[in-house]
Amino acid sequence: MKLVRYGRFSERMRRFRKITTRVPVCFNLFMGNPSWLEWPASLDVTSLLDDGWRPFPFREFIVKVHSRCDLACDYCYMYEMADQSWRGKPRAMSQDTVAWTARRIGEHAVAHGLPDVTLILHGGEPLLAGSDLIAQLVTSTQRAAGRRTAVRAVVQTNGVGLTDAYLDLFDRLGVRVGVSVDGDAGAHDRHRRFANGRGSYQAVAAALERLQRFPHLYGGLLCTVDLRNDPVRTYRALVDFQPPKIDFLLPHGTWDQPPPGRDPGRPASTPYADWLIEVFDHWYPKPQTTVRLFEEIMQLLLGGASDSEVVGLAPARMVVIETDGSIEQEDTLKIAYPGAAATGLHVARDSLDAALLLPRMVARQVEARALAGQCRACPVHPVCGGGLYAHRYRQGTGFLNPSVYCPDLLTLISHIRDQMRADLDERRTRNFAG
Repeated sequence: MKLVRYGRFSERMRRFRKITTRVPVCFNLFMGNPSWLEWPASLDVTSLLDDGWRPFPFREFIVKVHSRCDLACDYCYMYEMADQSWRGKPRAMSQDTVAWTARRIGEHAVAHGLPDVTLILHGGEPLLAGSDLIAQLVTSTQRAAGRRTAVRAVVQTNGVGLTDAYLDLFDRLGVRVGVSVDGDAGAHDRHRRFANGRGSYQAVAAALERLQRFPHLYGGLLCTVDLRNDPVRTYRALVDFQPPKIDFLLPHGTWDQPPPGRDPGRPASTPYADWLIEVFDHWYPKPQTTVRLFEEIMQLLLGGASDSEVVGLAPARMVVIETDGSIEQEDTLKIAYPGAAATGLHVARDSLDAALLLPRMVARQVEARALAGQCRACPVHPVCGGGLYAHRYRQGTGFLNPSVYCPDLLTLISHIRDQMRADLDERRTRNFAG
């Protein structure tokens, strides 16, 4: 991976050291909110820099082009959990904010010599922003990044508004499409409904039929696990849409607000691992598509790296830009407490480099140094990586905890490891006999 280059950034680090000799790194953007005094607010960035650590530039830019949604999913982290800041955000990005966003992404890519970056159109529901705004953002970012940086554009949508006109636009712009769908009609409509209570499955299924006519744009499916849904039936329902990739997501939760069925007081209970293992055992002998979580774990077990923030220790290299131009951390942090993702920075006055040395951003780039002692002592921590950062939160200790899914992750990883080991042993035996 490419570290931040020297030059102007080194000058910023020198100024940062001067500042931190006079004031503590543990600053509080929201006075009176005790959560801002929890770890990693006290992370000593100056010492890390003195020891030779350097931040990694951002490669993934999650742009909230629209802050509202045409569905009312009851598990949504943006609208149903701790941080309700969406209520005060503009519905859609203004043209000026789009221009500033593209400029900041472009200057960041050029300053760090990035060969490629990913632009993720997000929300809310990004398709509500309209085709003109989306086209402006994509083309402006491509121009700002220049010929030496490839901009890979992706839209993550609920699928309801994915019309032929949008698909034609994405075909012209080269925008890949990811769609959220939770399985068959019964599984999907349990959570992913319109505000009037009507299920959205039929609309999403029709959109996926249209998307299949553009296989070069089809990015894959996101599916949030619900323990009430049959795991193999859910997998088969997703495969019926012929996705190039399926990403199973664990429902968001913390130690203070555990996800459904995950009782922190019963560490021997592993309902999410049990659910995912049923899918794995069905998928593994004859995969019909990529299942990202499984393949990331397998790659890590074989000594490789992971691009996922759910497992592994790879530095987090994403940043979020909200509809009002606020620069924020990864948006799933909003499940922890109000303001958890905030940085106090804005595209109209701050470069994206300014976010790289914030303690909360640094904590997601220092690999095992950001793990709780219990995690570092665990033999699978290079694979688990502590789980999704947001799922570690506990009031009082902040994010310096194991994942609320710790038992499930350990059980799932161990099962996959044992299956891979058995296969390798069988192959060795066959080779020896032959």
